[in-house]
Amino acid sequence: MTVAPSPVQISSDFDSGNIQVLDASDPLHIKLAIRPDTRSPHFQWFHFKVDGLAPGQTHHFQLSNASQSSYNKAWDGYQAVASYDHEHWFRVPTAFDGTSLNFHIETERPQVWFAYFEPYSRERHEQLIVRAIQPLAGCNVLSTGKSVEGRAIQLLRKGTGASHKRKIWIIAQQHPGEHMAEWFMEGIIDRLEQGSDPQLRKLLDFADLYLIPNMNPDGAFHGHLRTNANGQDLNRAWQNTDPDVSPEVFFALEQMNKYGVDLFLDIHGDEEIPYVFTAGCEGNPGYTERLANLEERFRTHLSQLTRDFQTLHGYTRDEPGQANMTLACNSVGQRFDCLSLTLEMPFKDNNDAPDPHAGWSGKRSSQLGKDVLSTLSSMVRELR
Repeated sequence: MTVAPSPVQISSDFDSGNIQVLDASDPLHIKLAIRPDTRSPHFQWFHFKVDGLAPGQTHHFQLSNASQSSYNKAWDGYQAVASYDHEHWFRVPTAFDGTSLNFHIETERPQVWFAYFEPYSRERHEQLIVRAIQPLAGCNVLSTGKSVEGRAIQLLRKGTGASHKRKIWIIAQQHPGEHMAEWFMEGIIDRLEQGSDPQLRKLLDFADLYLIPNMNPDGAFHGHLRTNANGQDLNRAWQNTDPDVSPEVFFALEQMNKYGVDLFLDIHGDEEIPYVFTAGCEGNPGYTERLANLEERFRTHLSQLTRDFQTLHGYTRDEPGQANMTLACNSVGQRFDCLSLTLEMPFKDNNDAPDPHAGWSGKRSSQLGKDVLSTLSSMVRELR
């Protein structure tokens, strides 16, 4: 006798949750849609929980509006991530048919989570801040800004603030759906906790670290892809910053102007390109040979240090004087005449070092954060 599958319950009413249920009448073939960002047409991020699955059965899920998403070409070659415990994530078979994103799982348990990428929760963020200010990591909360909805944006500093120290700034998750960015920041805190190895000692002898682990807590909480609670793309708000529209950027710039910047890294994720890469400031009006040499040094060292970074694939370079000055990388680089880079990690996998089980992951993002500190150590004395 064949037993009919039980009804399933689908929920996304939690931190970074995003899904709309269109038709769950057939629990083996469920039709869904991704909800757009608040006050914005952008959408791509999804994150939801399914209860009531039948272990041993294959359940199919269809994201019916995938072709209308912000980066609809990004679905080719992409595989969704799933977890039975919201901690260990793995890729599931996924296909894009030109209209819908379709993935399926032969379930082992009655409950499973799905997401666009391994989520970094607000709870984990708060734990990271606590870890950062403990004696092992040795950071302090230098200042705290507020998001549109009043969530805390912590600026951490590792160092004394002495006038002779270089100021190295790293910010993450301006685009809230790019959760790999805060995993990267966790890797930095992990390495600070591990003790003063020779490379880290050299870096901290000559520089202080200024860290903003999450620039967009509202967007991350609401399951947005690109924008804050006002519908503002923060990485398009750095030229004429409005404290009412993008208080997150206003806070960061205020602190940069107060303390100075000698190097700036803006950590992101890219939907389409299955590689880790950086974008620089070659289109800035103030771009010089000195900055070009520093960019080259950073890229060369990191690519020699880890196979997870490469220099062949990435964005098209800007023509001289044609940079988009609303971007953080370009704006900060121009304002402070410093090495300024956007670092991008994939939502897919790294084609240079594929992992069929997890693809690009939180763990690999964290390791990249640790590796970047070694690259910064190698060049800290030449930043000015």
